[in-house]
Amino acid sequence: MIAPARPPAIVIGSGFGGLASAARLQARGYDVTLLEALEQPGGRASVFRDKGFTYDAGPTILTAPFLLDELFALAGKKTSDYVKIVPCKPFYRIAWHDGQSFEYTGNQSEMEAQVRQHFPNDLEGYRRFVGETHAIFQKAFVELADQPFSSFTDMLRVAPDLIRLRSDRSVWQMASRHVQSQRLREVLSFHPLLVGGNPFQSSSIYAMIHYLEREWGVHFAMGGTGALVQALVKLLQDLGGKIRLNSPVDELLVENGAAAGVRLRSGETLRANVVVSNADVANFYQKKVPASARHKWTDRKLNSMRYSMSLFLVYFGTNRTYPDLAHHTIWLGPRYKGLLDDIFKNRVLADDFSLYLHAPTRTDPSLAPKGHECFYVLSPVPHLGSPGDKIDWEKEKEGYADRILTALEKTIVPDLRKHLVSKLIFTPRDFESRLDAHVGSAFQFEPILTQSAWFRPHNVSEDVRGLYLCGAGTHPGAGVPGVLSSAKLLDRVIPNPSRQL
Repeated sequence: MIAPARPPAIVIGSGFGGLASAARLQARGYDVTLLEALEQPGGRASVFRDKGFTYDAGPTILTAPFLLDELFALAGKKTSDYVKIVPCKPFYRIAWHDGQSFEYTGNQSEMEAQVRQHFPNDLEGYRRFVGETHAIFQKAFVELADQPFSSFTDMLRVAPDLIRLRSDRSVWQMASRHVQSQRLREVLSFHPLLVGGNPFQSSSIYAMIHYLEREWGVHFAMGGTGALVQALVKLLQDLGGKIRLNSPVDELLVENGAAAGVRLRSGETLRANVVVSNADVANFYQKKVPASARHKWTDRKLNSMRYSMSLFLVYFGTNRTYPDLAHHTIWLGPRYKGLLDDIFKNRVLADDFSLYLHAPTRTDPSLAPKGHECFYVLSPVPHLGSPGDKIDWEKEKEGYADRILTALEKTIVPDLRKHLVSKLIFTPRDFESRLDAHVGSAFQFEPILTQSAWFRPHNVSEDVRGLYLCGAGTHPGAGVPGVLSSAKLLDRVIPNPSRQL
């Protein structure tokens, strides 16, 4: 007996959300074609190479690896069959501009020892904070991260819990309620920045990241994040799915209010009644979906949304190593709230900055030539919406990069510029042009309460039947666990393939 043909499905964009969605659809019985506009898979998780250095372009903090294990298990495989994932310790080193540092781990006794050493009057407050993040984590991640919010009744159902958990407060307000030290408040509130949020604006729901890391750790894929991308590509191909690079989509085909496929920039048309977009949500709706088909996500609605900050990145390599560095360093400058106001509210390029320094060769020396070190440093900066559009990044980028490297050299990376042998710069304009990110936003919609869950663009499009969304711009949000969860919940809402035949 001849098995029925698999119904076609199209996935647009090969970021982690798109790769995971494509693999899940293929495993469920669809014939999946994954379309990527760039010359390589990964989207924000693509790779740059220069002079023997391998630079992960984007996400480097890997948490909740069980989501990957679930994905590979769908194909009867193990994650370890495709990529080696190892824990990082400490999770982060928090380093202030004046030399003080804090070793941030997932071990309660180690964390308490750090708090006792640096902020002895706040030990009991820290314990209370951990207890509250546990309660938020249980509700917001364990119970809701892979649940679709497709109707307002879904939101009403969880409203009592959101009220009970005081989700109206910001992460900063929550931390401040428990501890008094300014610097410990900074240690306990920086996590929203990892998903594009301002700790003074993001709902305390996002404090769950603190406990999520404690529960499952912070990890790194050997070979870099790009090795994890390649593992997911191979998984998709092993399942029989196809990936096409250099294949930008120009238009979603809509017939009688339903998705019918896509038209590529080349003019080629691909037909499918199931289309999943992992592209930037605002630009996808505005550029790819006909205006006549959009009743909820109109240009006016999308332009009224608040978008996350952008990022300025310097990828650099040195001809010496720095064995005293941690894999992940959060480097905090002299201002905290004032700097965040400049980034998120005033949208001006400040003279000072706070940084995230990634040193992957601390864990995997193969990413650089022998005896060399590989880095990227990231500075949150305003997105390109007014007045941020007044920043001339071509004019500013070399000077801004030099100020960042000078600050690192004076504090945690001695003699940096003397040993610099490779340098690449990526600005908000590159987010806009290379990654088609609306206003150059690095994380799409800012994670505030009124843009979370039901208030974000839904995983099931409200405008076009058969169109589904995954990735950072939809529920549950940015970050590797968020985008993998967005793919997982599509299993609940995309019809069984037998119904597509």
